[in-house]
Amino acid sequence: MNKEKLVELIRSRKSFLCVGLDTDPSKLPAGVSTLEFNKTIIDATREFSVAYKPNLAFYEAMGREGWDILEETVAYIGHEHFTIADAKRGDIGNTSSYYAKAFFETYGFDSITVAPYMGKDSVSPFLQFQDKWAIVLALTSNEGSKDFQTQKIGEEYLFEKVLRDVASWGTDENTMFVVGATKAESLAQIRQIIPNHFLLVPGVGAQGGSLQEVVKYGMNSEVGLLVNASRSILYASSGADYAIAAAAEAKKMQEEMAVYL
Repeated sequence: MNKEKLVELIRSRKSFLCVGLDTDPSKLPAGVSTLEFNKTIIDATREFSVAYKPNLAFYEAMGREGWDILEETVAYIGHEHFTIADAKRGDIGNTSSYYAKAFFETYGFDSITVAPYMGKDSVSPFLQFQDKWAIVLALTSNEGSKDFQTQKIGEEYLFEKVLRDVASWGTDENTMFVVGATKAESLAQIRQIIPNHFLLVPGVGAQGGSLQEVVKYGMNSEVGLLVNASRSILYASSGADYAIAAAAEAKKMQEEMAVYL
């Protein structure tokens, strides 16, 4: 999916909601399989969301069955939503090329999250595919982000250097960045570095990030945001009404987003 279509999708649905499919088998309602749960959640949230983000760890842990479930889930989502492989890949040479081929061609994802620590030759292979995206980790919400990301490198923070350098390797048509919602106060300075790129923003919902703050500091003229919610939607109820509860939570988020659009 190219940028023009993504922006059009956001404006037509009045939503920039991404639903994270971090499907934990230990949290599913009794008698419901992972694939059934995913399909039901997708059906319940389709009209309120523009993107879905399966977290690969939950599928890889199941072995071959998990990969089959992942493939069926992506196929079920279809082409009217932006799909993100939350894989955090990144390696040199042919390895990154084959990661890109696996997720863009074999599984049909629109994008993949990428760890930039190994540098340009680990990221560039993901930028060679038309209408596909590398979503590069920049400033994350986890406790350990301060170990490297917010350390000074000369006159700038490491995350600022990542933003500046990675942005020069691609364009705002094939590169996005991950910025945690709990780092909303940093979005203003981030927008000074990358005014036109899309940001994938996890952490709104169960992690306590503020949608209002994210919009205030992070939205640009093309919206430029995909705000992810996972647990707050997936596990809005642990009972038989889980789909109804998920739909209600997604609708609530979409209605708030519509105000800002």
